[in-house]
Amino acid sequence: MRRDYKSIIREIPDFPKPGINFKDVTPLLTDKDVFHDLIDDLSDEVNDWDFSKIAVIESRGFLFGAALAYKLHKGIIITRKKGKLPHRVLRAEYELEYGTDCVEIHTDSLDKGERVLIFDDLIATGGTAEATGRLVEQCGGEVAGYLFIIDLAFLNGVEKIKRYPVRTLVAFNA
Repeated sequence: MRRDYKSIIREIPDFPKPGINFKDVTPLLTDKDVFHDLIDDLSDEVNDWDFSKIAVIESRGFLFGAALAYKLHKGIIITRKKGKLPHRVLRAEYELEYGTDCVEIHTDSLDKGERVLIFDDLIATGGTAEATGRLVEQCGGEVAGYLFIIDLAFLNGVEKIKRYPVRTLVAFNA
């Protein structure tokens, strides 16, 4: 039986600014049994999917995604904010509430036709996830699907990526 991860995730009101109810995933990491169960449950969610690499999104996605990739015996594609990767990159911009941002991956991160799972700890508005999917496709890869620990369902981010399979462990509706 799956743990109630929602009760473990710490909510911090008015962080990083007033009106935001931040979902803090660090309690999922500090208890070794919770962390172990979480990686097992994430693995179970995509065990029947066909993919060879996981695109992990900066920064909390790195923590959980690396453990998941190890468990599933998959390679990792690092997805970072602009200017953080040292080699040739592809860049995808996405809309924010006020302005734009972008993510990058190395141009040699995957082979043409390679299937990629995109993972992050949380989906909010879906911009980063959708941009990461575009990068995978620009490199000649195929998006196998998306996996998140948390869905901030009230922000409707899944709408941006719903043409692919999407799985989450926890949904917050407010």
